[in-house]
Amino acid sequence: MKFFKHFEKNIKIKTSPQKIFDYVDNHLNFSSHMNKPSLMMGGGKTKIELDDGKGKIVGSHIKMKGSVFGINIFLDEVITEHNPPYKKTWETIGIPELIIIGNYMMGFEIKKENEGSLFKVFIDYNLPTKVFNKILEYFLSGFYAKWCVDQIIKSTVIFIKS
Repeated sequence: MKFFKHFEKNIKIKTSPQKIFDYVDNHLNFSSHMNKPSLMMGGGKTKIELDDGKGKIVGSHIKMKGSVFGINIFLDEVITEHNPPYKKTWETIGIPELIIIGNYMMGFEIKKENEGSLFKVFIDYNLPTKVFNKILEYFLSGFYAKWCVDQIIKSTVIFIKS
């Protein structure tokens, strides 16, 4: 699938690629920013459902459902690449029921660098097919993509420092 937009962020972390990978390989760890009510979630929250592969093998599914600003959302992601401790990608399948973004591919790469690791998180995404307000979605999608990437990086840094 071709994607319309891209956002990525890199950070150097003073730890091994394995320690970072072990944390971010568990989707329950880094999706916690969506599992509790917040301003960004419009007071709503989501629930993550993992299949038997727990999102740790190619082909494994991760489903998310809940509400944002009182609107029900749902998505089904599938793991497309799993290369411990260096890279993992996943993408939505079908038509996700989201508000600000549509189908996306997300992932991370970890490279050993001197006394630590370079950790990159990225998202490639499209706007939703069910359009409420194209202009609003066009501008808010970038803000939302940045928020998601930032939350993964922030939770990883907090975990490594603890």
